[in-house]
Amino acid sequence: MTAPFTVIPVPGPGAEDVVVATSGPDAGCVFTGTEDGAIFRISPDGATVDRVAHTGGRPLGIEFAPDGRLLVCDAQRGLLWADPATGAIEQITDRVDGTPMRFCNNAAIAADGTIWWSDSSTRYGIAQWKDDFVQHTRTGRLLRRDPDGTVTTVLDGLAFANGVALSAAEDYVCVAETGARTVVRHWISGPDQGTRDLLCTDLPGYPDNIARGSDGLIWISIASPTDPLVERLHTAPLGLRKLVTKVPEALQPKPKQTVRAVAYDDQGRRVHDIDVRPAEHGTSYHMVTGVREHDGSLWLGSLHEPAVARVDLSRL
Repeated sequence: MTAPFTVIPVPGPGAEDVVVATSGPDAGCVFTGTEDGAIFRISPDGATVDRVAHTGGRPLGIEFAPDGRLLVCDAQRGLLWADPATGAIEQITDRVDGTPMRFCNNAAIAADGTIWWSDSSTRYGIAQWKDDFVQHTRTGRLLRRDPDGTVTTVLDGLAFANGVALSAAEDYVCVAETGARTVVRHWISGPDQGTRDLLCTDLPGYPDNIARGSDGLIWISIASPTDPLVERLHTAPLGLRKLVTKVPEALQPKPKQTVRAVAYDDQGRRVHDIDVRPAEHGTSYHMVTGVREHDGSLWLGSLHEPAVARVDLSRL
């Protein structure tokens, strides 16, 4: 489905994730983090972009907290608080069981202050994300930090753990497995408490960040369509998978250009499939890795683009 599409440049490369402030003086503003460590605030109309903080690392997932601060998953520095009013950065944790995280990626904050987040790999950091993805190490984790500071590994063995989102009722938390093209669901409460299942499987590409929208749906960014070569490599012997990551960059599998996001309800039914053809809008924007639905607008981020994008869902 083709939709009205607007690209909003930011003064930094790789605006990987997006979040919309829902209250306070920044209500309606969009925040994103870029490869150079900057955190930017974008006005609701996209006309003004201001740098409000700098993490000193590589911010990926970004969440808005009730007190107006931003929870930042920094791939190099771990979980951080960033205050857009003052620019102050506070480290929450960079370790699990005493060992530094390699690839802090995406998070969600519960109403009681519990933080759920993903660590994509225990072997590779963001600079070698392709190595983990192609080698299919399945060392990704879903982690939880309780309000008292206790950190627990909730799920492990995940195929490149990525986006994290809570249901509207907070009875489950889900995490995207980029390598498996699934979204895993962990039940927090209810009759299935403590168990896991799949919210959705066989996604039409490789999921990256996910987020619950103001519509209550779980929105999933699709960073690249399914690649038959990568799918075959995931079932190949480990030696071959490692060999592929050592060949010249030009010969390695690459993300295919796409701008796509899908949305699922609590029953695992696909409700939306937004597939934008950027060339029809005079742009080459691609590789969507961040997604946030808010009041009829779908905000998108990209690991590579120096811009965020907006889809006007009301005009579909």
